Amino acid sequence: MLEKKSHRFGLIGTITRDVITQASGLVQSGLGGILYQAAGLCGLDQDVSLYTNVGQDLLPQVNSVVDRWPTCDQAGMEIVSGPGNRVFLRYPEQGERVEVLESHVPPLRPDRVLANLPRTGFLILVMNSGFDITLPDWRRIVSRARCPVWLDIHSLALTQELHAARRYRSLPEWREWAEGVTYLQANWMEVGAMLGESGRIPSGEGLGRFKKAALDLEIKGVFITLGPEGVLVMTPGSSRRTASPMAGEVVDTTGCGDIFCAGTAALLSTGADPAEAAGFGAELAAEAAGVSGIEQTFERIRNRVFYA
Repeated sequence: MLEKKSHRFGLIGTITRDVITQASGLVQSGLGGILYQAAGLCGLDQDVSLYTNVGQDLLPQVNSVVDRWPTCDQAGMEIVSGPGNRVFLRYPEQGERVEVLESHVPPLRPDRVLANLPRTGFLILVMNSGFDITLPDWRRIVSRARCPVWLDIHSLALTQELHAARRYRSLPEWREWAEGVTYLQANWMEVGAMLGESGRIPSGEGLGRFKKAALDLEIKGVFITLGPEGVLVMTPGSSRRTASPMAGEVVDTTGCGDIFCAGTAALLSTGADPAEAAGFGAELAAEAAGVSGIEQTFERIRNRVFYA
């Protein structure tokens, strides 16, 4: 197993209640959001501090799951009134999944994150909803962090609307979010949004412009997830594609990008280079696709030895 780090992973984002309709018509539901990253990291026996607002209605379900993960600290969770994040996801036979956000919690206040930064060994922000934290509060955190910082752009690249299918939007402000971070994660379409080409897969020339912009911000590793085609890893010295491992039966791809994040960050924390870490993260994500939901994901990862 991975070496257990003495400092915790700090994990910022939103816990969701997902209703997922697969292309086959199968409907599944369960908790999601940053609990996928937590499941991956805790499955690897890494210490995790959760920083998130949880809707009162979701709290019993969250506690019933997270209480069984001994390396997960919930002290940074704050209970808020009203409904939690509720998301409907539909996977078509072809193309991007369709997401409808029915409700969301208020943005996280940074106080607890800031108080624990001296004891944080690796900080991860995943913008699950796009409403997870405000930009000024995120800038406060990044400016005071002395550990590696990972940002997953994710829902920042989607329209900020409720009760309707979310669409990709132009995201020129991505540089303000990414300045000062160590590692940046996005998928093909999110990169397109950052380039001002929302709804389009970036060209080779566009990827070159994006890499230059990211490296100008002194980001040490950019991870562009490509689904079954693997991951494109951009560093100051190279750009290389890490192949996606051959997976067995694919049950549910929800959360695979989140598990990639967990596995890659876990290996980076041991001193691995970004390409090696991305290979490990891709392997972990392929394993997670063989099960459904955070509880099965945690068990699948916990019962496998990926790295010695």
